[in-house]
Amino acid sequence: MSQSFRLKEGGRIDRRRKIRFQFNGKSYYGYEGDTLASALLANGVHFVARSWKYHRPRGIMTAGVEEPNAIVQLETGAYTVPNAKATEILLYDELQASSVNVSPSLAQDKMAVVQKFSRFLPAGFYYKTFMWPKKYWPRFEEKIRDAAGLGVAPKARDADRYDKQFMHADILVVGAGPAGLAAALAAGKGGARVILLDEQAQAGGTLLSGDDTLDGVKAVQWVAGMMQALAELPNVKVFLRTTAFGYQDHNLLTACQRLTDHLPLAERKGTRERILKIRARQVILATGAHERPLVFANNDLPGIMLSGAIASYVNRYAILPGKSALIFTNNDEGYRAAIALKQHGANVTVIDARPVSGGTLPQRAHGLGVSILFESVVLEAFSEQFDHHIEKVSVAAYRKGHLGEVVATLCCDLLGVSGGWNPVVHLFAQSGGKAVWSEEKACFVPGVSVQEQASVGAAKGDFLLAEALTGGQQAANAALGKLGLPAVPPMDWELDEYRENAILPLWLIGDRAQMGQGEKQFVDFQNDVSAADIYLAAREGYQSVEHVKRYTALGFGTDQGKLGNINGMAILAEALQQSIPQTGTTTYRPNYTPVTFGALAGRELGDFFEPVRTTCIHGWHEAHGAVFEDVGNWKRPLYYAPGNEDMQAAVRRECLAVRNGVGILDASTLGKIDVQGPDAAEFLNRMYTNAWNKLGIGKCRYGLMLDENGMVFDDGVNIRLGENHYLLSTTTGGAARVMQWMEKWLQTEWPELKVHLASLTDHYSTFAVAGPNARQVLQAVCHDIDFSAGQFPFMSFREGNILQVPVRIMRISFSGELCYEVNVPSNYGQAVWDALIQAGQAFNITPYGTEAMHVLRAEKGFIIVGQDTDGSMTPADLGMDGLVAKTKDFIGKRSLSRSHTAGSGRKQFVGLKAEDPQQVLPEGAQVLLEETEQRPAPMLGHVTSSYYSPVLDRSIALGVVRDGFSLMGSTVVVWSAQTGFIKAQVCSPVFFDEEGSRQHAA
Repeated sequence: MSQSFRLKEGGRIDRRRKIRFQFNGKSYYGYEGDTLASALLANGVHFVARSWKYHRPRGIMTAGVEEPNAIVQLETGAYTVPNAKATEILLYDELQASSVNVSPSLAQDKMAVVQKFSRFLPAGFYYKTFMWPKKYWPRFEEKIRDAAGLGVAPKARDADRYDKQFMHADILVVGAGPAGLAAALAAGKGGARVILLDEQAQAGGTLLSGDDTLDGVKAVQWVAGMMQALAELPNVKVFLRTTAFGYQDHNLLTACQRLTDHLPLAERKGTRERILKIRARQVILATGAHERPLVFANNDLPGIMLSGAIASYVNRYAILPGKSALIFTNNDEGYRAAIALKQHGANVTVIDARPVSGGTLPQRAHGLGVSILFESVVLEAFSEQFDHHIEKVSVAAYRKGHLGEVVATLCCDLLGVSGGWNPVVHLFAQSGGKAVWSEEKACFVPGVSVQEQASVGAAKGDFLLAEALTGGQQAANAALGKLGLPAVPPMDWELDEYRENAILPLWLIGDRAQMGQGEKQFVDFQNDVSAADIYLAAREGYQSVEHVKRYTALGFGTDQGKLGNINGMAILAEALQQSIPQTGTTTYRPNYTPVTFGALAGRELGDFFEPVRTTCIHGWHEAHGAVFEDVGNWKRPLYYAPGNEDMQAAVRRECLAVRNGVGILDASTLGKIDVQGPDAAEFLNRMYTNAWNKLGIGKCRYGLMLDENGMVFDDGVNIRLGENHYLLSTTTGGAARVMQWMEKWLQTEWPELKVHLASLTDHYSTFAVAGPNARQVLQAVCHDIDFSAGQFPFMSFREGNILQVPVRIMRISFSGELCYEVNVPSNYGQAVWDALIQAGQAFNITPYGTEAMHVLRAEKGFIIVGQDTDGSMTPADLGMDGLVAKTKDFIGKRSLSRSHTAGSGRKQFVGLKAEDPQQVLPEGAQVLLEETEQRPAPMLGHVTSSYYSPVLDRSIALGVVRDGFSLMGSTVVVWSAQTGFIKAQVCSPVFFDEEGSRQHAA
């Protein structure tokens, strides 16, 4: 088809703006206001795609977001968008698009040969065919993936910018069709703050595609008047080209606003898409409905379209997609396409499965000269053309639900199908509501609302225009009443008289006894799921609609079953000999339509992927040669490299300074959680393995926190500030996680406890002064604290002043040395740090980073949660069962007594010394009992931490080894791909000052 199918007049396009575009390398022309799909149809292009599984030829079938076939690769390079729907792409100058899943071309697709073997490739064939021999499965998988798939993911960096915005509304209306417009105008006149969203570039919904009149004017003029009225209300905001794709708890809706996608690439400036997160007090869903196709043999040929789409292309885009047309319907709405086609010169015949109808639309069609075959159905479509465009259909009698003989064969170049309408209940279902089956309307409609929400218009199953307008106003007044605002008087519009005959449910046309033997009857067009596949799934024992969905791939495509799922559920119900309500629906999940990763990410990319957190003395670190590492979101000095000093030399210098003199560490990033309340001690007793109610005020205690499985979750030194007041410390990376964990238990499991939590991590800075000379440094700057061992013992704290700044000083140690941690309000952190550095000059004070800290703590056998533990270590595995209270309950306690948790053969925390003291064991290396060529080797455990110790002048390592406590003194081998086998001795994890005399120094 090469001739133009554009009508000489009419439509909502701007004929003054001619637009050139390319599809599959060939140039075409359209007009401003076209979509890519309408422009292709105007140029006679129906065949645009291949199906996912069988690579069957497919044509444009719809005019909206439910399109399963016309999937294209839009643009190239940095601007490419895979799997875009041609029905949603607004035409712009020099647009480039190509078909997906074809090679080397759409017409000459080499995988089209699969069609010849389709009878051997039913649902689940890959589960059964490629099970044996297993060694060949990777080859099969590679070929299957190559044959399937759709678009190509971008390889170049996205050149566009994306944003996010938070918004609030009294009433959010989703959908700007007749019901949504009526609801928004009534809500706006009632004084509410209103937000109106619609996914299309123009408001009006189905009114844009019909020839209805309201108040004596054409529908599009009525829509323009409504939009003008909304624009005059300052409390109403309208967002077009904006799709609400998710409905979360507490009336939070997420929407994607497309700002520049309709512009030529050279004209795109600023933000391409914006995610709107809208919190609304009341929500009105006017999301409309999707038309259903009908299921018969060869119902996927190019030239077969939904009747509503045909009406849209004729009336909205001024296109005559066929000149010899058939309309196959089971409801009155199918006649709209017949009327539109006939009015523009096409020869039209309607094939109606129902008996003679007296409805308004059938009578109008008959009056225009449209031929109507009642009690008839299309049995099969046929084509012998090179592009597989439909040529003719066979028509069979259909009386009282029974299929009769073939009564006619009709030629055509266009077949419109209408099987009824499915309300778009996706957002309603996401809000927590349950859809219910309506026998009268043969569709699922919204049930009871769970949140402050109402559905109106076609989204509720009210398909008539009068019902939509009335329902929109009533929903708005109900929402206004809940907000305490007065209702507005009803707005009456003059509408055309309309009578409608009932729909005749029609799910599958064909002889069930011949199921799967003739031409396929497709239910899901993109994934090539046929009625026979659904029957096969039922025969093989699949009864849950969710299981059938996964077995057959029903609804797995980019349209997420919008077109085929209800037909599929009805066919499954028939196969299982049960009702449609008994069969149920699949789960509707976000996103309603695909959302770009760019929009979801916003500007949180590269350096902005996560917030960068720095301590109050970050500038000092930079000025003194710090090399930073990322710990959680924090920038922490890894080591200091003045001059040309490398990391090994710097860490050696820093470690020896702490062991022999004094060092200072910025530990401000450690998590700090303030716990207050009458039940604070009881709360901590439940959270930690050891007891807290007897901890004295002014004392510190090390604690372990477990998860429900009894595995170590976090650790830290905590202090008691007052009778009902504690300050907890956490690991740097675990601060937010621990806070959320504690809040979860406090709010959901123990709400009776009178406890309040507050994060103080950012409010206080912490500086650790460690080493034999630490006491002298503190005495030089803090004169109102007695630092003597008798007055300030290990694991206690004191409060005083430095430079008249209140500080809290804790005598705790992560290095094994005499150590004082100074806590100071962060606003004064720089001044206190400078004072400590100045006082330490006499003792050659040395700042040290996290790498030296790790070496020092490893020499003492101190663990780091998340490095020496991996979510599978209990306190007993770590040699810390002494920290587990026997007389109280706590999270994870019962799990510690499970046979697996308390049994033998568990990995245990030990030290490892390489036979060669200069050989540093690789972290992550596997621990084996002996050298072996067996693969996979019988592994005992792995190395968790490994360093070279300057003070010991040898390598040290920590690891977890199966039954490691019983292997003390034994020789094992450590293997990695880089080093091969290394002999090592299992030893105590404490390598230095096993008695702890240095941290208890008098």
